[in-house]
Amino acid sequence: MNMRPRKQQLLRWLPDRLLRTHASAHAGARYLTFDDGPDPEHTPRLLDLLAAHGVHASFFLVGHRAEQHPTLVERMVDEGHVIANHSWSHWSFKPMSLHQQVDEFRRTDQLLRQFDGEPQHWLRTPQGYLDARLLLHCARHGRSIVYWSYDSMDYQKPATDALVARLRAQPPQPGDIVLMHDDSDLATDALGVLLPEWLAQGHHFRALPRKEP
Repeated sequence: MNMRPRKQQLLRWLPDRLLRTHASAHAGARYLTFDDGPDPEHTPRLLDLLAAHGVHASFFLVGHRAEQHPTLVERMVDEGHVIANHSWSHWSFKPMSLHQQVDEFRRTDQLLRQFDGEPQHWLRTPQGYLDARLLLHCARHGRSIVYWSYDSMDYQKPATDALVARLRAQPPQPGDIVLMHDDSDLATDALGVLLPEWLAQGHHFRALPRKEP
């Protein structure tokens, strides 16, 4: 199974200031990103695991969920993780007008600012949906969308053993932005097995830079 779909390879040709699929590979860094949280059942276990291994990650938060679970967002910031913007509602962007899409991000930025003091945050659309209207808006307003180069496909809900085998066979490479989710225990269970292996092999994991360029 290909963890680096052709779409991500094509998107890499867009300017980094507009859309990122990779980040700096300095010192062999890989970048774990988690979508769709915070989740009161699953996110704490993931944060415990990352803390146990001294790993920092980036959390693309759904605004209304962050509003419901502020202590989890506070914990992310306190423990050195980066919080980012995954829309307010997590509804599909495809049928939305541009104004609705922009408002989804605006509301979430306003909320997240209360936790980290940043006026703007990295953006990621629900289901990775992109259209020309939104890309043009971001280009005009200096906003950056973070995509990914490595898709764990944990959202397909495979058995944990199958996910571990898949990730072990094709581990992330330096500079990869890894897509995972914290609305289930799958990513946590798989990383509980793989992080010790990867760290022992000399892999390094970082959060994305806190600010847009």
